[in-house]
Amino acid sequence: MRRTIALLAGTALAAAMLPAATATAELKNDPGPSGADRATLAEGGQVAAKAPAGEAPTGVNPYLSLVPDPTTIDYAAWRQNAEKQSALREQKRALRQVAAASPILVDEDELDGSQGGNDSPALAQPVPGFGTKGKQTTRARILGSLDPEVVSRPAFTPKAEDDGAIPLASDTGVQNLRSGITVNSTIGDGPHGSAAGDTGDFDFFKLTIGAAGVGETLTVDMDTPTGPLDTMVALYSATGEQLAFNDDSGGLDSLLMFTFTAPGDYYVMITGYNSRPADPFDAASGNGAGSEGPYTMLLSVARVDVDFYAVQLRKGDVLGTSVTGSPATITIYDPAGREVHGSSQDATFIYPPNSPLPGGGNAVSEHVADDDGLHYVAVSEGSGAYDITVEAYRPNLEGDKITQTVFIDFNGQRLNTAIFGGPGVVTLSPLRSFLGRWGLTTADENQLIDGIVAEVTENVKRDLAQSGLNDNFRLKILNSRDHADPFGEVNVSRLIVGGTIAESGVNTIGIAQSIDPGNFDTQESALILLDVLSGPANDDASLNFYITPASNKINFIAQAVGNVASHEAGHFFGNWHVDQFNDTLNLMDQGGNFPLLYGVGPDGIGGTADDPDVDFGEDEFNPSEGFTGTEDTRGRLATVLTR
Repeated sequence: MRRTIALLAGTALAAAMLPAATATAELKNDPGPSGADRATLAEGGQVAAKAPAGEAPTGVNPYLSLVPDPTTIDYAAWRQNAEKQSALREQKRALRQVAAASPILVDEDELDGSQGGNDSPALAQPVPGFGTKGKQTTRARILGSLDPEVVSRPAFTPKAEDDGAIPLASDTGVQNLRSGITVNSTIGDGPHGSAAGDTGDFDFFKLTIGAAGVGETLTVDMDTPTGPLDTMVALYSATGEQLAFNDDSGGLDSLLMFTFTAPGDYYVMITGYNSRPADPFDAASGNGAGSEGPYTMLLSVARVDVDFYAVQLRKGDVLGTSVTGSPATITIYDPAGREVHGSSQDATFIYPPNSPLPGGGNAVSEHVADDDGLHYVAVSEGSGAYDITVEAYRPNLEGDKITQTVFIDFNGQRLNTAIFGGPGVVTLSPLRSFLGRWGLTTADENQLIDGIVAEVTENVKRDLAQSGLNDNFRLKILNSRDHADPFGEVNVSRLIVGGTIAESGVNTIGIAQSIDPGNFDTQESALILLDVLSGPANDDASLNFYITPASNKINFIAQAVGNVASHEAGHFFGNWHVDQFNDTLNLMDQGGNFPLLYGVGPDGIGGTADDPDVDFGEDEFNPSEGFTGTEDTRGRLATVLTR
């Protein structure tokens, strides 16, 4: 994805007068991520090279940022970094919790060694006495065990190379349930590895699932005890449709799990990062040899164990959960049984320091309840004992007279960007310094400010207040042109609209100080940098990319900048990124598909009659960031920004 970001600062920025796009032909210059890269990101993979294990990630924190190019993000390194930082955060939180009331202690009722006793919301074991009302206790500790069906996995020797496509797959003989194999083999020893054809070596394995296997779960657990191989695993149907994919799971080794819904032949593919076949029926169709080396594959088809627990929540409750022990995943479901947050990581280092929500486990999840009723906490993907922490809190803004203020600062700002991963105290250019880069003049500044303020007001105040999700919505929006700067006062957060990557030292379009489920820190900052947004028209992250003579330029720029500002406010009010490559418009879309976030209509031109109104709402989590389920980005904000 070509990037032509101008890193201009100071007087050089004020002097830069770049023309807007003048021909729709320019829309073809930078189409964003390639189709293959989009597909990889959409399935939860990454495209960027991975740092060696243990090295700190470089660049901007992708969970908090609207990045110009998601293909440059090393998600694997950020997940490893999250594990270390989140463990340190939990140690500090535990010290603050010393005086808290003892949690309710719950033991799992399901008999050891069995499944099916609490394996669904309908069968969930209740956690009595837990809740935020009256004499209920807001903390619980649940002890139990995952007991999946045990199967033997005898050694299996693959066929001689070439086994790099569906027609060439090694037939494992695995059929239906209670069967498995262990394979010791190598990526890179085939005719298309780096020492031969160099298009990429793939190992395919066939298994046949009959009617008795429907509803059972395939587990492919990869280990690389020696050598440099970084595995990736995919599952294909007999027609070549990719059904499941996994790159990293708790490290660089892969773990793929898939529950069969239909009988048939299925094909497991093992490859090294980042080598993929364009056609699973053609062993020579790879995009190039990637990571290579020996591996051990543990493959089985068996009944797994999932344990559900039911907790009573009130509207507005902020639920935090963490699990240690065997489970790799913890998931929260709403009263309708819908998955609202599944996690196989601990990303709580992104929370503000004063957030009371728990972390420190191998998997951590959270949810803001937008309705009363039973919610469900489930643990899965493991074998053996576990210890679940469940805690619930009320949001900070519950007081009758408390109002959250958002201050939009267009004047430029001197601030310490270390809170965003930047170098320290810097000075950012004001909005007016960027007008010429959009082909505007100082006479247009007031109209542009009016439009940005109106867009943010619609997105984070009017739409939410009218959503019916709250009883008494309390939010005030001020701006630097019309109001004195209130930042530093109680319950004032700010959106700084101005500055460049070079000035801030933060390589992003926008970034928030934290992701804060429950809005426990009501005095945070976010940056909306303007050099990429006002950059040359050959970059699809620039607003100039979408501007032609047919555009209502000021309206479009105000809409897009207001949407980016709303996106960052969404973070410090508690929202994560959602999937930018599906068809759902959502203000929390991650970068890489900018027309959706900016509100560009089907004609590909910004500021025309077909431009949609992009809002908060329901969408699937961004798969590259390691969460699953549906996030209600509107409901979360409306619930915490209320009385």
